[in-house]
Amino acid sequence: MKLSIVVPCYNESKNIPLILSGFDQVIQRDDVEVVLVNNGSTDNSKEILENLLPKYSFARLANVEENQGYGYGILYGLKQATGTYIGWTHADMQTDPSDVIKALEIIEKSSETENIYVKGDRKGRPFFDQIFTSGMSLFETIYMGERLHDINAQPNIFHRSFFESWDDPPHDFSLDLYVLYMAKKQKISVVRFDVLFPERIHGSSSWNTGFAAKKKFIKRTLDFSSKLKKRLK
Repeated sequence: MKLSIVVPCYNESKNIPLILSGFDQVIQRDDVEVVLVNNGSTDNSKEILENLLPKYSFARLANVEENQGYGYGILYGLKQATGTYIGWTHADMQTDPSDVIKALEIIEKSSETENIYVKGDRKGRPFFDQIFTSGMSLFETIYMGERLHDINAQPNIFHRSFFESWDDPPHDFSLDLYVLYMAKKQKISVVRFDVLFPERIHGSSSWNTGFAAKKKFIKRTLDFSSKLKKRLK
């Protein structure tokens, strides 16, 4: 496989048919696989995946029995991936499946082979979310000493050798921060491209549920940033 893209699914039963249909429309080649991870869902996501995946030759299932965090689900899927280039995107339909193919095409047009990391740069977000992201980006840039912009944007695609270099990556939402920071530290060429970020069609975010949730997310991120900075000294 040229590319394996991991899609973690936690209680995304209504979005799973849409994400599969979306990938079916844009994958016009036989060297791309989609690894959908049932990340310990408590709804019927697993059953829907098992029923639908045989209809799509590009898709396969990785099952996590008990949810151990957003990052854990992604890491579990990446370990199942067979592609030369690997990465992840979300199942909530706020990231267009076509963005994955755009990212792969950026890699294929690049003179880089292993030393490249392609990541989305979100556009069209609500004003408050933009302010929140900008504030977090500014803090992380100053604190970590690397330019870290729109840390949680999707998709994320890179050579598998980069993945193999990670040392004890986090199992929670700070995985995005860890990976972008490690790419910067390793002098990997980070290429950003514009992606639209509309409202969710079905369901609700498992973390972004209001001010209190954002406050909790900030605390977790700051705690991880502090630990990561100390560990890499």
